[in-house]
Amino acid sequence: MSEITQSNAKAVTNDCPPVPQSIMTASRDEIDVELKICEGHLPDDLQGHIFFIGPVGTVESGGLPFKDGDSFLNGDGMVYRLDFDQKGKVTVKTKIAKPLDYYFDEATKGTKLGFRNHGILRFSLILGARNELNTAFLPVKFSQDESERLLVTYDEGRPYQINTHTLEVTTPVGSNKEWRPEINLPYLFPPIFSTAHPAFDTYTHEMFAVNYGRSLENFIDTIPFLEEVDKLFPEVRKFWEQFKGLEDFVYLIRWDGVNHLERWTLVNPDGSPVSIKQTIHQIGVTEDYVVLMDTSFSTGLAQILNNPFPDNKERERILRQLLESPPSPDSIIYIVSRSDLAKGQRPAMNEPEVKVVVRKVVIPLEASHFLVDYDNPDDKITLHISHICAWDVAQWLRTYDLSAYPPHDPVSSPWPGMELNLMDISRLGRYVIDGKSHEEAPVESKVISDRRYTWGPSLYTYLDRLPSSGMTPGHLDNIYWSSFGLWKDLMTQFMCYLFRDYKYQQVPQSNMLSLAQQGIPPCLFRLQTCSMEIADQYVFDPGYMVSSPQFMPRRGNQGSSTDGYITCNVFTPERNEIWIFKADALWQGAICKLYHESLNFAFTLHTAWLPKIAPRLAEYKIYLKEDYEELVKNFQSPPEFEKEIQELFAKELYPRFERE
Repeated sequence: MSEITQSNAKAVTNDCPPVPQSIMTASRDEIDVELKICEGHLPDDLQGHIFFIGPVGTVESGGLPFKDGDSFLNGDGMVYRLDFDQKGKVTVKTKIAKPLDYYFDEATKGTKLGFRNHGILRFSLILGARNELNTAFLPVKFSQDESERLLVTYDEGRPYQINTHTLEVTTPVGSNKEWRPEINLPYLFPPIFSTAHPAFDTYTHEMFAVNYGRSLENFIDTIPFLEEVDKLFPEVRKFWEQFKGLEDFVYLIRWDGVNHLERWTLVNPDGSPVSIKQTIHQIGVTEDYVVLMDTSFSTGLAQILNNPFPDNKERERILRQLLESPPSPDSIIYIVSRSDLAKGQRPAMNEPEVKVVVRKVVIPLEASHFLVDYDNPDDKITLHISHICAWDVAQWLRTYDLSAYPPHDPVSSPWPGMELNLMDISRLGRYVIDGKSHEEAPVESKVISDRRYTWGPSLYTYLDRLPSSGMTPGHLDNIYWSSFGLWKDLMTQFMCYLFRDYKYQQVPQSNMLSLAQQGIPPCLFRLQTCSMEIADQYVFDPGYMVSSPQFMPRRGNQGSSTDGYITCNVFTPERNEIWIFKADALWQGAICKLYHESLNFAFTLHTAWLPKIAPRLAEYKIYLKEDYEELVKNFQSPPEFEKEIQELFAKELYPRFERE
């Protein structure tokens, strides 16, 4: 055992402590307060502003948890900003991200027109889909910008730009006309599939995103017991038949921060459309390539049909088991050569589609997140992937779930809505792909796991921009990951069933049950990518959880990927806290811990760091009147709701047009 490991070794209890109650609640109250130091001290060379985001429930729930056990991942995004620009103090400011559909949600709550939770999505069968803006950020600085802008993102909607000073959303990226809906129905808020992690090239000042759709056949192909579903639940077939006409399509989008979006239709070498089987949760960009992944963060019909039988939980449990299939155990990568991206289609100008052929690569083991080196010498693309093996992060604990442990009692409150356990140890991989080759496999790979630390490393941070220039480093040499750990409370019969035949099982399921019963605490660790070794780590106390790590370069940093600090959101058995670690000495533990009585967040997600904030200066703006004019014209009100919808338009839609 290394000296670092010895100094940070924690005694493992014989019985797993409960999931901390502090991760189960979130407040929708918007605050602006100074944090209190509960332990340690603030270094003098902290700088800038850290943003993190997390769902905080809906206008109906008033916060988290949901009373009926809906997924925590469903909910309006609360933007949190930590300010380190005043010596000796840290302040936090928060605000809910509120696009136009938010106000319609608020105005229709409790009515037949209203939006409802459907798994990790929220939509109204009459008005359309919510863009909950609750997942991630993207700092962008285009050639004409004096300072960085910040985008807030969601997998099922357009990105929005926010005012980094007030935290209010200011404009979507792209008009409705520039995004193709997943469902071709005359909704006021059409559902749009995009990516929570678009990519920005700091050298060419271009942003890349995607817009894609899945056919109904694509969804149905994921159902393992279709005949049984049709026999036992004929109403399910009637539900999804209303969505006939869905098609497979993938557009790669490019934006310069000023003009209309530009896009390309991605096709396979045989000319057929690229078909995404799960989601494109993340993309990456290198000097010469754009990399897309069909990620294991999946949304299927079982999730959309959330809570179909509120008075018969046993019937609902059976339907879920018939509908659900595990994520693909392999990662499908699509490579696009940037040299093929000449002039694309500008849908706002009614231009014809432009097709680009992709190259497909298959990597064993599934993933939701990956990073790429910007440099690709000799057309060699380097990917860094966290393989969250046998884990469906789009699943959550249901009110009818049964414990995996005899006598298999129902999982007790208050945990429904929470993420479930992974069912195998995670791996970390580094892969080199030849961008010019036609082979479907990487030319080089190295994969590791560690039974002490790599249990669900799903959130990451690293030095993403060099402090001196603001440019992306050419090579990522250190990546920081936070892990989920293993929890007895979150081990269910359903997850054991779902992954009973997992293709790449490394730790047998019986061993997984034993490990979770004992409990494995989460960890914050640094992966050295060249050696593929865990070079530094901190193991949290049993009963603690951690999320949302973010690297902050130390004032005076000359470009070192370890010269700075890591902030994390830590869920203790008593409260939420913000912990600050030295990036080059995680093993020492947090050097400062902060809290505030009014700071109440649940499972927070991704983060961003900006050196400074400023009022919105960019002139780019999508105006509501122009953006929704055609949608309002084509919107077909059901006769029984016509008067109510006209009143709704008058109250929520047209006044916002006038203010512009």
